[in-house]
Amino acid sequence: MNMNVKQILIGVIAVVGIILGLIINPFSWNDAGNRTVVERTNGDQIVQFQPGVFYAGFFAKETEWPNQISVTYQNVEPPTDLEIRDNGIEIGQVKIRFNDATTADVKGITQFILPSDDKDMILIHNTHRTPSSLVSKRLSPYTKECLQSSSQLMSSEKHYGGGRAQMAQDFLDQLKNGVYLLRTEEGYVYDSLEKEQKRIYQTEIQMDKSGQAKRKISSIKEYGITVADAAITDVKYAKQVEDKLTKIIDASTKSAISKQELMTAQQQALTAKAQGERDLVDIEYQTKRDQTKQVVEAQTKVEVAKQDKINQQIAYEAAILEAKKRREIADVSAYEKRTTIQANGALELKLSTWLKAEEYKWAAFKDFQGNIVPQFQTGGGSSNGLNFMELMSAKAARDLALDLSPKK
Repeated sequence: MNMNVKQILIGVIAVVGIILGLIINPFSWNDAGNRTVVERTNGDQIVQFQPGVFYAGFFAKETEWPNQISVTYQNVEPPTDLEIRDNGIEIGQVKIRFNDATTADVKGITQFILPSDDKDMILIHNTHRTPSSLVSKRLSPYTKECLQSSSQLMSSEKHYGGGRAQMAQDFLDQLKNGVYLLRTEEGYVYDSLEKEQKRIYQTEIQMDKSGQAKRKISSIKEYGITVADAAITDVKYAKQVEDKLTKIIDASTKSAISKQELMTAQQQALTAKAQGERDLVDIEYQTKRDQTKQVVEAQTKVEVAKQDKINQQIAYEAAILEAKKRREIADVSAYEKRTTIQANGALELKLSTWLKAEEYKWAAFKDFQGNIVPQFQTGGGSSNGLNFMELMSAKAARDLALDLSPKK
């Protein structure tokens, strides 16, 4: 056997050995985020939760399970298979029915946590064998049942009008604790849109004596499966529901507009009334102010007249006093003059009169143009104008009883 044949045989033996080693390799690997269920040749079953290399045993059978499985219901059409992708399985949108018999398609996602106990995990494995089987036979039906039970607790109109949060809460509560036992009662309600009585079914949760909700036994709790989270991402109502909600919205809008218009009209009326009352108050205030002004002016005129009368009275009395004073002064002056005249024989008055007579006389004489001395004289006497003037002076003195001769 030459060297080439030996090398070929060694290579073949090595490959066969590697293949056999891989087949009968007692060691295995567990990925992070997964757990591996191992079935050994002696019938023992173990669960490897920790990631990394572990001893599985010769010719052991291994099945990987995700620690968490997400059940998503987003696609319109249901999938043709239930293969796990990124630890999740798509089951298609879930159809629900509200208690008013209307329907809708729901989108969402629910995350389930598989148990961390070997016994529970082995029970799940032995019951369902694969994650797809667990989802299709247990998780998906349970999710749909909880969704449909939650939708039975309200009408589509209530859900649209603010019941989304309540439905999501009821859904999560039932996922975690079990589906409610419901009681349905028949009733009638007047449909204001279609103007007729309609039959409705009022659905309520059955309660025990302690006030707790009665529930079905959870189909996941017995396997130790818990719910991490659940979210309803969208609810698409059936066309008849959309049409009904559109009518309700239109009616509500018109009603709201009518109420708003009524409130506006009422507010305008109140505003006009308030404005009118305020105008009346202003008019009343203005009238009272004018009246008060007129009264004050009249009172002021009266007071002014009174004061003017008082002033006139004071002026009158002052005039009387002044006249009396002047009369008394005149009487005193007259008395003084009379007394003086009586005392000196009215000498001053006589002298004043005589003086004026002299002034008039000599003023008249000053303008005389004739001859003061006569041109022709007869007899032995002398007579001229000067002597005449002296005679006039003497006559005046005599008339006034003035004695002009020197007193001895």
